[in-house]
Amino acid sequence: MSVHDDLAAVQRCLDDLTRSVGRLEQQLGNGGLEIRRVRTDTDHLRESVALLRQAAAPAEPKRPDLVTIPDTPYDTSLWQDSDDEGLGARDRHAP
Repeated sequence: MSVHDDLAAVQRCLDDLTRSVGRLEQQLGNGGLEIRRVRTDTDHLRESVALLRQAAAPAEPKRPDLVTIPDTPYDTSLWQDSDDEGLGARDRHAP
């Protein structure tokens, strides 16, 4: 199972727990300390699962920074000390 599937299963179980706690509140009354603690714990679980979902969500792919290439010609003085690789010697012609 994937993390997404596991989180969905946890969410379904948590929804069932919330419904069950709601039924218990109706049967026992919602004024008792015990049922309030169970309700509070259920709410904390719901918040924790929501945080897990956010942490497990795929991050937005970061776009690389765009580099602007100017249309102006390059400065030829940058290549004065380099050889013309693959073009042969300057004073010879290709066969």
